[in-house]
Amino acid sequence: MTGTYNAARYIKPAAATNAFNEFVLKLTKLGVSVLGSRVLSVRGRKSGELRSVPVNLLKLDGERYLVAPRGVTQWVRNLRVAGEGQLSVGRRTETFTYTELADDEKPEILRAYLKRWKFEVGVFFDGVDAKASDEKLLEIAPGYPIFKIA
Repeated sequence: MTGTYNAARYIKPAAATNAFNEFVLKLTKLGVSVLGSRVLSVRGRKSGELRSVPVNLLKLDGERYLVAPRGVTQWVRNLRVAGEGQLSVGRRTETFTYTELADDEKPEILRAYLKRWKFEVGVFFDGVDAKASDEKLLEIAPGYPIFKIA
């Protein structure tokens, strides 16, 4: 992706991504956290049903963050409407609220996220990595929703 980044950016998961996510989801539900994975459950904004997806929970400087590497996904849209979600590993479940970060708050979080999970999510960052300048990370920030977990 070149040029201006769109705040409504969304990359639909490929079949391989769905298969990988199902595998990680099952492991995490069994209590096996894969590099910090959690099961995120959020009420569907239309159905009201609980929807679950594996996410990477980033811990940085005593805070916890959820980053949406594929942009404004269904879980992002649902979380914005629901106002809260649940994070689980095995039988441990935590209900949380959040603060969504402004774009100017995102570069440090994006850098830490890419440093930890670039091998997994790098394809969604179009060549941007943890070594990118703050200016570059600020440029792409609108396309990557980030939530600080409370």
